[in-house]
Amino acid sequence: MENPFLKEYTSDKTDHQLVDEANKGNKKSLEDLILKHQPYIYNIAWKMVHNPTDAKDLTQEAIIKIITHLSKFENRSAFRTWAYRIVANHFLMSKRRPNESIFESFDKMAQGLDMTPDQPLTPLEQEEKREFIKEMNYSCMSGMLLCLTRDQRLVYILGEMFNADHTIGSEILEISKDNFRQKLSRARRDLFNFMNDKCGLVNKANPCRCHKKVTFALDNKVIDSKNLLFNRKEFSNFKQHIRKDADEMLDIVDEKYAELYGQLPYKDNFDKKTFLQDILSDDHIKNLMKLD
Repeated sequence: MENPFLKEYTSDKTDHQLVDEANKGNKKSLEDLILKHQPYIYNIAWKMVHNPTDAKDLTQEAIIKIITHLSKFENRSAFRTWAYRIVANHFLMSKRRPNESIFESFDKMAQGLDMTPDQPLTPLEQEEKREFIKEMNYSCMSGMLLCLTRDQRLVYILGEMFNADHTIGSEILEISKDNFRQKLSRARRDLFNFMNDKCGLVNKANPCRCHKKVTFALDNKVIDSKNLLFNRKEFSNFKQHIRKDADEMLDIVDEKYAELYGQLPYKDNFDKKTFLQDILSDDHIKNLMKLD
């Protein structure tokens, strides 16, 4: 499956072919269209809201909007531009999720980290709790994304994590290329400044380390040791899944933090009924699309 945010991408059937067939009632083509784009829509949602359940709800809502408006797609632009514009607008305008109140600013996150007591681990203990320390790392970095405004967050996810170049990004968000570059630059700068000031992974002079915080997180159920949200074996990561093929837009201020965000988990395995059966069995969708 190819990254739809590359300048050019190919598949057995183009999006335009799938849309045309779906609009004629071909259920298989509609399924293929959903399956092709749902991992990207879901992972944008997941990084937007920091919670798998909320991300699933956002994804389904966005996909339903795409399907119910599919007959209005006129093939005069790339499908991805049209579809992800719907996704972006839905994500930006949706109700605020609980995690967005917890991680509402970098100042609030810094205060939370400062108030979390350090409990250093020995090298042996760090090895024993390696998967929980990685969970702490992923959770903290995902929280940092929520400290950005929704607008910044979406630009950063598209431009930095999915490698959408300024042409594709500006088309999706309906802003100028310069504006997209400026928004991405500010989001990068804000994340880098915070991490350079607080995170020991970016700046070794900083005392904050994931292994020092993980015991408190486990004891207080911030991390559920039996149900990790991020560090799971079945997840890949952005670097593995998103091919670096977009235009280089800006010089990265510091490659270390960008490298860390490339390691964040990417969910690409889905229970088919999670998205397809719930949507395609809906009577309104079946009647609207005249599915065979």
